[in-house]
Amino acid sequence: MRIVVTGAAGFIGSQLAERFLAHGHSVIGIDCFTDYYDPKIKELNAREVEKKGGKILRLDLASADLASALEGAELVYHLAAQPGISQKVSFDTYLRNNVLATHRLLEACRTIKILKMFVNIATSSVYGVRAGGDEKTAPAPTSYYGVTKLASEQLTLSYCRSFGMPVCSTRLFSVYGPRERPEKVNPSYARAIFDEQFTFPYREGSENHVRSYTYIDDIIDGLTAIAGNLAACVGEIINLGMDSAITTAQQLELIERAAGRKAKIVRVPRLSGDQLETRANIEKARRLLGYHPKITPEEGTRRFVEWYKENIIPLGFRNQL
Repeated sequence: MRIVVTGAAGFIGSQLAERFLAHGHSVIGIDCFTDYYDPKIKELNAREVEKKGGKILRLDLASADLASALEGAELVYHLAAQPGISQKVSFDTYLRNNVLATHRLLEACRTIKILKMFVNIATSSVYGVRAGGDEKTAPAPTSYYGVTKLASEQLTLSYCRSFGMPVCSTRLFSVYGPRERPEKVNPSYARAIFDEQFTFPYREGSENHVRSYTYIDDIIDGLTAIAGNLAACVGEIINLGMDSAITTAQQLELIERAAGRKAKIVRVPRLSGDQLETRANIEKARRLLGYHPKITPEEGTRRFVEWYKENIIPLGFRNQL
């Protein structure tokens, strides 16, 4: 199949593109290489996708002409977004890159007669401070990120309701692993272990936060399973994540254990809008997709630290935030 992946130079998008390429599909990636974190990291990801036969187009979904990029697309996986919960990012930026960009992409996809599925990538942040219910649980986002991702999700589903467009939306839970964004907890903590000039900003109370830390390969398994179960997924919202959870403190201990060293930390204030607990309810994903995440936090963290030592440390941390 011809598959379009937006955000294809990012953490999840690049690895989704590579998985589809490994399965023999034709993949067109779209990314605008924003400077939310150093674009050089995305350049490295993009080169890996291109080495495996994918094509990366540098397009801004919120302004570019998308018709030629989407021509002949049978599946569209929409991962491009303004990510994360950040006090440095304006609401206008979240609105533009999450809602307006999604609207333009949906409008362009609506004219594709052979489109089999538009897969929107949402987040557990739509549930709010405690994300533990199933897909019927009322959303209660507490951040600009969560609010705009929920709006993007509902916008996507409206195209199914109004136009009969085949769409679904997945809500991802605490994804980690190789290529993870540098400002996220795992890469930031690893840097505080290996970079003598960096100290981990440990937010007050965050050690007690509970997360369904989900290894990237398990998320990719779930996303690609949609392609094999299209009819069952039309119009659906599907949680994807690990159905067990640990505290942030336990996760950081796993990183130290895998690295064999301790991190340097400094206490900083709480982050407004951050989630206190995520526990992925994946009964629906099990039923519709045969989804069974299997990488334990111990194994996933070991793989992450190995990747970090082999790929980030040789850069001399010049590409880190």
